Amino acid sequence: MVDFEVCRGAVIAHRTIRPSDIAVLEKLHLDLFPIRYEPDFFHNVVNGNDIVSWGAVDHSRPDGQSDELIGFVTAKVVSAKDSEIEDLVNVNSSRNDHTLVYILTLGVVNSYRNMGIGSSLIYEVVKYASSISSCRAVYLHVISYNTTAMHLYKKMSFQCLQRLYNFYFINGRHYDAFLFLYYVNGGRSPCSPIEIVMFAVGYVSRGFNSMVTKVWRFQERKICKWMKCKESFCDSV
Repeated sequence: MVDFEVCRGAVIAHRTIRPSDIAVLEKLHLDLFPIRYEPDFFHNVVNGNDIVSWGAVDHSRPDGQSDELIGFVTAKVVSAKDSEIEDLVNVNSSRNDHTLVYILTLGVVNSYRNMGIGSSLIYEVVKYASSISSCRAVYLHVISYNTTAMHLYKKMSFQCLQRLYNFYFINGRHYDAFLFLYYVNGGRSPCSPIEIVMFAVGYVSRGFNSMVTKVWRFQERKICKWMKCKESFCDSV
């Protein structure tokens, strides 16, 4: 485990992740996540191969450690059309250039938590996504038991849109995931709040009518069955 001692006067700064960070980056991922990442992932991060990244460092640390990673976020730009959340983003069907930014990993060393570092790294991703005119949202998945992360994203105005059952398979066990999304550059849900309410009301109404119909049919069957029983009884007498 990578161990850090936090100075009270920590001076946190952000920078891009570099090839020289690969060893620390691998150790941080190993310490913080139950999922094991392939070496290619780390090589792509540090070399910027289709992955963008930001690292957090503490310039107040002594002994040449002031530029060593104490936090990180990795992300990549994906085509909205090729993503699994296309239906959740209101994109122009006649255009194929709309994009999304998917957060791959986010982590902060335990001793540096509750200092706003995670929030500031997420803000870097949102700012980056907002600078891409074709981008409509930032999204990510959170494992169901990580309530701290879910609280952080909700605090930063991410919307929790879906629960994905058995999304992760870790150490022989399935775990659900929650999908969080933050709209940028005019991106929005395909349904307006009013349309969502109307859909919900219609759904409940249809469900109620269906229930009444089923109850009525059930009662009809009971009456018919009772009448047949009565007829049979009379015949037997």
